[in-house]
Amino acid sequence: MSALSFPPMMSGQEVSGADDPFSVACVKATMGCDAGMVFYRIDADRMSAALVFAPEVPLADAMAMLPTCGVGFQNALGALAPPEVSVHLEWTGPIRVNGARCGRLRVMASTEDPQATPDWLVVGFELTLMPLGDDPGLTPDDTALFSEGCADVSPPLLLEAWARHTYNWIARWEDEGTKPVHAEWRGLAHGIGEETTQGDLTGTFLGVDEQFGMLLRDTETTHLIPLTTLLETP
Repeated sequence: MSALSFPPMMSGQEVSGADDPFSVACVKATMGCDAGMVFYRIDADRMSAALVFAPEVPLADAMAMLPTCGVGFQNALGALAPPEVSVHLEWTGPIRVNGARCGRLRVMASTEDPQATPDWLVVGFELTLMPLGDDPGLTPDDTALFSEGCADVSPPLLLEAWARHTYNWIARWEDEGTKPVHAEWRGLAHGIGEETTQGDLTGTFLGVDEQFGMLLRDTETTHLIPLTTLLETP
């Protein structure tokens, strides 16, 4: 694979062997690697990448990078895929292409304290390129990118586009706050207005608050589920 092109303040490092870019990014972040590093891996059947952040705000605010990276991914695939291909984002991380799950977003940070400023935060994504089984009809809620009319989408170009669009949205977040990201994400969100279960709670997904916490309405009250509940632990 030829060298990929990344926006200013970002640089890429390909992960080889069986290593997972998200895990590698978290280890490198712990060791003090530069913010803006993108660790990635592109195989025949799947691709994945992870971006390292060095937040200057408390974790509760820095978690906005999860939906920001999701918006960046949707914009990237939306620009490269045929116009009839739809891309939506679940609050919990899954990426849906034409209504079926095709990948996911992940997040980890150096702390789980919402009020603490993390030393680092890593957001990653995984995307299935080729069907995992011989009979996709057995798993109708799961799909692969190349099964959804996107066989001509180049994974390296998609990765470059994700970095570029994400970079632009980070810049807008820094300049304008969460409002533009919030507005863009809400238009891409999957399941708003529908019944959903999150942890021990079941209710109607009303949307998100200014920090992208889930608003879940049951028969008695509206619950706020912070985005920090999606953090993975080492």
